Amino acid sequence: MDSDSTQLQQAQLAAILGPDPSSFETLVSHLMSSGNEQRSQAEVLFNLCKQNHPDALSLKLVHLLESSSHVEIRAMSAILLRKQLTRDDSYIWPRLSPSTQTALKSHLLVCVQREDTKSITKKLCDTVSELASGILPDGGWPELLPFMFQCVTSDSPKLQESALLMFAQLSQYIGETLIPHLNTLHSVFFQCLSSSSNADVRIASLGASINFIQCLSSASDRDKFQDLLPSMMQTLTEALNSGQESIAQEALELLIELAGTEPKFLRRQLVDVVGSMLQIAEAESLEEGTRHLAIEFVITLAEARERAPGMMRKLPQFISRLFAILMKMLLDIEDDAAWHTADSEDEDAGESSNYSVGQECLDRLSISLGGNTIVPVASEVLPAYLAAPEWQKHHAALIALAQIAEGCSKVMTKNLEQVVIMVLNSFQDPHPRVRWAAINAVGQLSTDLGPDLQVQYHQQVLPALALAMDDFQNPRVQAHAASAVLNFSENCTPDILTPYLDGIVSKLLVLLQNGKQMVQEGALTALASVADSSQEHFQKYYDSVMPYLKAILMNATDKSNRMLRAKSMECISLVGMAVGKDKFRDDAKQVMEVLMTLQGSQMETDDPTTSYMLQAWARLCKCLGQDFLPYMSVVMPPLLQSAQLKPDVTITSADSDADIDVSDDESIETITLGDKRIGIKTSVLEEKATACNMLCCYADELKEGFYPWIDQVAPTLVPLLKFYFHEEVRKAAVSAMPELLRSAKLAIEKGQAPGRNESYIKQLSDYIIPALVEALHKEPETEICASMLDALNECVQVSGPLLDESQVRCIVDEIKQVITASSTRKRERAERAKAEDFDAEEGELLKEENEQEEEVFDQVGDCLGTLIKTFKASFLPFFDELSSYITPMWGKDKTAEERRIAICIFDDVAEQCREAALKYYDTYLPFLLEACNDENPDVRQAAVYGIGVCAEFGGTVFRPLVGEALSRLNIVIRHPNALHADNLMAYDNAVSALGKICQFHRDSIDAAQVVPAWLSCLPIKGDLIEAKLVHDQLCSMVERSDGELLGPNNQYLPKIVAVFAEVLCAGKDLATEQTASRMINLLRQLQQTLPPSTLASTWSSLQPQQQLALQSILSS
Repeated sequence: MDSDSTQLQQAQLAAILGPDPSSFETLVSHLMSSGNEQRSQAEVLFNLCKQNHPDALSLKLVHLLESSSHVEIRAMSAILLRKQLTRDDSYIWPRLSPSTQTALKSHLLVCVQREDTKSITKKLCDTVSELASGILPDGGWPELLPFMFQCVTSDSPKLQESALLMFAQLSQYIGETLIPHLNTLHSVFFQCLSSSSNADVRIASLGASINFIQCLSSASDRDKFQDLLPSMMQTLTEALNSGQESIAQEALELLIELAGTEPKFLRRQLVDVVGSMLQIAEAESLEEGTRHLAIEFVITLAEARERAPGMMRKLPQFISRLFAILMKMLLDIEDDAAWHTADSEDEDAGESSNYSVGQECLDRLSISLGGNTIVPVASEVLPAYLAAPEWQKHHAALIALAQIAEGCSKVMTKNLEQVVIMVLNSFQDPHPRVRWAAINAVGQLSTDLGPDLQVQYHQQVLPALALAMDDFQNPRVQAHAASAVLNFSENCTPDILTPYLDGIVSKLLVLLQNGKQMVQEGALTALASVADSSQEHFQKYYDSVMPYLKAILMNATDKSNRMLRAKSMECISLVGMAVGKDKFRDDAKQVMEVLMTLQGSQMETDDPTTSYMLQAWARLCKCLGQDFLPYMSVVMPPLLQSAQLKPDVTITSADSDADIDVSDDESIETITLGDKRIGIKTSVLEEKATACNMLCCYADELKEGFYPWIDQVAPTLVPLLKFYFHEEVRKAAVSAMPELLRSAKLAIEKGQAPGRNESYIKQLSDYIIPALVEALHKEPETEICASMLDALNECVQVSGPLLDESQVRCIVDEIKQVITASSTRKRERAERAKAEDFDAEEGELLKEENEQEEEVFDQVGDCLGTLIKTFKASFLPFFDELSSYITPMWGKDKTAEERRIAICIFDDVAEQCREAALKYYDTYLPFLLEACNDENPDVRQAAVYGIGVCAEFGGTVFRPLVGEALSRLNIVIRHPNALHADNLMAYDNAVSALGKICQFHRDSIDAAQVVPAWLSCLPIKGDLIEAKLVHDQLCSMVERSDGELLGPNNQYLPKIVAVFAEVLCAGKDLATEQTASRMINLLRQLQQTLPPSTLASTWSSLQPQQQLALQSILSS
């Protein structure tokens, strides 16, 4: 900057901070200027004042606030002052001299007393609260609270309101500083709520009370404020009675906040409070906005499951009232002509805001209260609506049915017949919008009540949908019927679908040729889904369908047809995958050429083609396998670009008036984090998620063929393990990790990575595994935690031996952390189960949440198993640290799944570490023996397997326990339902363990009894791994002519031959090829060495088909 302009600036600063206040006032007005240049010059000067003269600047601002005659200048001064006193980058308080600090504090309080303009008073209270939140807790403003109490007890409504506004904010910022004044605040709030005649004071008092109640951590403190509730509600009713709806809406918003955070505070007076809210919702004279808020209040209470489980289900009379209100809202729908023309996507033509609120709230209500509460209410209301003459009522009943299906799925599945009849009758309704709603219900029910609906009612539903596709008068109905076929077939097995394919496919082809564009799009989606569900059964339609699909792909080139072409890609790729590479190969080349040309062309950012194309490429790759490699160089660059998209994020402060502009773009999702509101463009996130999923597909499908891309893909995906804006992106990144390692390992093993060796896998694993462990540490979603553990387990399987001790240490520490976090979540759920309104429905939901926890434990067990198998005895020091986390899992109070996992971990240690594991037998064997007779068959299986392992490797340590082990195994084997499907695996493993005791502890048992008992259990046919080992053991015993096995006078020989016969007849399942050929040799030897009479009686004990099979095996 040259010296002239520096001098000019100095002169301007001198004037601004000089004795004449008008220069500073001009500066502030320039800061509000709409002209960019004037504003930015003023900002430069303002920031210079702030850096070099903070004292003078603060005093100037407070002076303007006190004395300027212009309202907007006073408002701007309050805002600027608040900014300087907010504890962030612009905080100047610590830089001010003590005398300035004192002056500022007293001037601010004077301003609060003098200011008459309401909007400025609010800004002033903000400024005071902002400063107080930084200095009051450390005693930096002793005059403030006495001043506030003085104002709130004065007879000036203006001062009362100001004090209450500040109490509300301080409760939010530094509530604990106010708790010592709890009793005084109680009486002050009570006084203002119940006695003030001023609506503003009452509303401010309502806000202050609610904020203060939320900052109280002890229930008994909160209970002291119970008696405020009637006056809180009174504030609302008085505002409504005097026609001040904007004040009523403010009150409702505050009460909704209370319902969400402290629902139990409302419990004692729930009936009165909810009753008043429903009265508001029913009052047709009120504004829609007010009624919607009253409904939101009741739904918020119903959703407050974590804090007040089951509370709202105790009020059935209110639930039926609310249901009736929501049903009535669904009637607010016009028969708009735009709906019938079906030229565009406006499916919601004619729907009002009442209609959409009603729809959303039915969904939320049924999810939060569940089917046992909602279905009885619905089954009274819906038939009555369907029997009424008006089409709107028929429409409403069907829409409601679709909305409640997700939350009521269990109960509705039990009453499927009523539900299906209700919907299918409406397929004949004279009004097309009702028929549309019936089809819509079938689609939704196929998703929420599948696969039961598909299995039981396919013969009614599919023909009805096929008929609806003939409705050429109503293209929107046709298109919707096609999309319902999609929902139906997604939850459907090929055997159900196949008989209907002829009819459905031919209908869809007719729609493809003659329908409107919307109908054609629906038909493409349906064809894709039918092909996907029927797999190879679709081959017979391929030749008639594919030409149409290719024609659309080639010809639908103008902008209005973008979606049509995109859907044709989806359809072609799914059909290709269904019929397989051989059938699809020739067309595949042609389709790829078209896609390659498209890939190279310039597309607009909102073009759906991009995302459809990404998915189509990946399906083509799945279909063609290694033949796809030549196309990778075309596919990968744009895919990486999509995966690297930055989220389009706008951040504002949560309480700012500048709402994120959502109006023009419904694809913006907002989340509030702390005091920031974040808006994210979802379309960008969806494209990113699709791309990440596709990268994972390629790595999985192409294996070593994917190797050339790893160096670009790994740095793209690893950081996305912590991409918290979108779960799908994280899930995809997680699944890709082991695929990348596997691809690198295969490429190096198969010599396809010139110039690289194992050190490259080590380098990749050093990059991936620690990142995965760190992401796991921060992951908020239980389900994704389980996926991360699963991925970590797979990564260790690929590159385990390359891990160093510090990496194993990190994994083990994280596993401890996961177990602790999971136990804490379970404990919190158990606490919830103690709530006074807890009921069976809540119990169901709790069970579902706990099942997700099982998945986490499952993965922990697998991870530890892999580490034990990889590092064997050198892992034991870590196992010792973990044992205090694992031992509690054996407890009787734990779930069967936890017990099973704990047993499996010990089984792994005993099997992999052998002698080194003997020191654990004393601790774990008593548990193991007891678990052999657990009521859960999976626990029994793990325990008896462990007995076998300990019998094999336990030597003298196991010997004293042989007797008890035998009697425990005997109980499993002799159980009357031992061979029942559920128990079979436990039975087979018990037989295997018994065999190991015969093999390794013969001298500790009565062999003449036990060995024949073991033989009588053979062959085993459930656990094919154990079967191969056990039958091999039998073979070895016969080869060495084991006396106890053959029995006196070879009396058990027929049994042995029968076992051999059964094993050999079962093909490769029950014995390895090597064992089978040894058995055949043994049988041939027996033929030659046994006396003919013995031989004849042995043969005769076999079943006729076994005799035939054996003869052909022996003679071949």
